[in-house]
Amino acid sequence: MKIQGTMRLSLLALALISAQASSQPTGEGQELVAAGDCIACHTKPGGKPFAGGLKMSTPVGDIYSTNITPDRQTGIGNYSYEDFAKALRRGVAKDGHNLYPAMPYTSFSKISDEDIRLLYDYFMHQVAPVSQRNQDTDITWPLNMRWPLSVWNLLFHDGDVYRADGGQSAQWNRGAYLVQGLGHCGSCHTPRGIGFEEKALDQHDGAFLTGGTLEGWHAPDLTGNVRVGLGRWSEQDIAAFLKTGHTRSSAAFGLMSEVVTRSTQHMSEPDLQAVAVYLKSLASSDPQAAAPKADTTTADALIRGEVSRPGAQAYMDNCAACHRLDGQGYAATFPALAHNPVVLSEDPSSLISMVLLGGKTPVTKRAITGLTMPGFAWRLDDRQVSDLLSFVRSGWGNNAPAVSSGEVKAVREKLPQPAEGGRVEGQ
Repeated sequence: MKIQGTMRLSLLALALISAQASSQPTGEGQELVAAGDCIACHTKPGGKPFAGGLKMSTPVGDIYSTNITPDRQTGIGNYSYEDFAKALRRGVAKDGHNLYPAMPYTSFSKISDEDIRLLYDYFMHQVAPVSQRNQDTDITWPLNMRWPLSVWNLLFHDGDVYRADGGQSAQWNRGAYLVQGLGHCGSCHTPRGIGFEEKALDQHDGAFLTGGTLEGWHAPDLTGNVRVGLGRWSEQDIAAFLKTGHTRSSAAFGLMSEVVTRSTQHMSEPDLQAVAVYLKSLASSDPQAAAPKADTTTADALIRGEVSRPGAQAYMDNCAACHRLDGQGYAATFPALAHNPVVLSEDPSSLISMVLLGGKTPVTKRAITGLTMPGFAWRLDDRQVSDLLSFVRSGWGNNAPAVSSGEVKAVREKLPQPAEGGRVEGQ
């Protein structure tokens, strides 16, 4: 869900997946810290947990996450509970300066007093203090002035704590509280407006969780859309995905892989089920959408050795071994490409990024290494990638729009350039 801070789609964060696997929170506040995925934004690759320094790209320049360890000189050791609550809910630091909304305080404002107290106690008493000064932003004057953020807050920030819906069950309300608040799923999965604000903060607005694109990755639709959303997923599918990073036909990728590794696999079963109940209650972003239908034409042609269609040979050479000739992949291992909501999405950004850079499935208690897909940016040019993805998006009954070489070029230019072999520096 996200996961994560508003503008966290820096690929440097992928390095955290394996490097910090032993630094999950323990003790009081454990599940709250895990649900908020605090470590992912506030730990740089190779850095100490919660000491900050992770680079995050914004439309006006790069910023760096802050030290939230209890160090009294460089962290939050001098924060009172009131200071801590003000930062989480209002986006205002102890000294009064406004935080950038990369810190998802627009979601954290919904957190209850009790949970903020637990979070405060955890950070003050169970996190090791680290002396590491915060890094200045790369934003140049006058854009680096903070006072306009006060105006942004007036326009886009609702500071109300979550209010239970009396017409819904306790389980539904728990799921809504986690998704809208501490889980800040909308930070990635909700489209953004002209001020880079989330267009919606809860289910009362139809834009909520309908998908969002940041830095070359598209976080998919989480509504009941039967084509590109969760309409064909059961509650059990959603809960299993958040726990393991897999369903029988899907696998977490990109930063969602990190979310499962760092956050959702450590949540309780009741909380995961509550999230699933809430997400399954969301109306479809497109009530007219139709589920894809099975079509064996592509598989039959590949079985006969017919590879004349653009992209077919590239698929056979690079993809078929894991994703199969019928596009079905292997259950709970390699995801299906046939009828996969990510493949069917109008926005192909994530597919392009995955082909160029590769990725890794979550590192979990059940899968301590994860499975790796290599990147092909060094091997396939823009036209070859566009042909390959157009073949995948048109095959097996997917019937999704073709991908142009211009779209591939645009994504390639935004992403770290891998060396030969597909690895990105820092991975």
